[in-house]
Amino acid sequence: MLPVDCAGCRDRRPGLRRGVCPECVAALDGLRPGPVRPTPAPDGLPPCVALGPYAGPLREVLLAYKDHGRHGLARPLGALLAEVVAVSVGAVRPVLLVPVPDTPAAARARYGDHLGRLARHCADRLRRSGWPVEVRPALRALPRPDSVTLDSAGRAAAATAAFRARRRWRPTASDAALVVLDDIVTTGSTIAAVSRVLTATGRAPAVAAVLAATQKRHRW
Repeated sequence: MLPVDCAGCRDRRPGLRRGVCPECVAALDGLRPGPVRPTPAPDGLPPCVALGPYAGPLREVLLAYKDHGRHGLARPLGALLAEVVAVSVGAVRPVLLVPVPDTPAAARARYGDHLGRLARHCADRLRRSGWPVEVRPALRALPRPDSVTLDSAGRAAAATAAFRARRRWRPTASDAALVVLDDIVTTGSTIAAVSRVLTATGRAPAVAAVLAATQKRHRW
């Protein structure tokens, strides 16, 4: 019943669509998925496709969703992630979505697995467009430091032993494209670690689909 700030620009204005003003909706709709690659890329990193750079309304909407309890943004963000999956896979075919899991502590702080929610909405959007999609929580995350506080070397070290395959995960010998889902790619260490664990079970990811890619800042 109270006025809500736009998740993209933080202005309080009428006409919000799922918490985002028309101008920010237009900015998000104008983004087009494309390939991204951290430099240097860690070993085991599959091809990555991102909706756009981690900046502007996309960055603010992701922060509002992840860190400020705006869970209603999961549906539109999941729809945007579906666009990334469609571009990364190409022609319509069976797809197996594997979201990068939250640690138990992060899931408690965010009132649930934020990527799990995105994956479900992503799958719903793809199914409505005729894609055969299955979401498989194939991994569990082990406790690790918050990546926000780490540099590139710290992220790589933390990611190396951060994931384990679930006992119930059984890779199938189907023609489904295995797609790793994440929200942001920075150094690529997390996605590379997930890819190595999945590859060790017998199913290497075809691609990783993410919403945003950070841009490396050059120091003088």
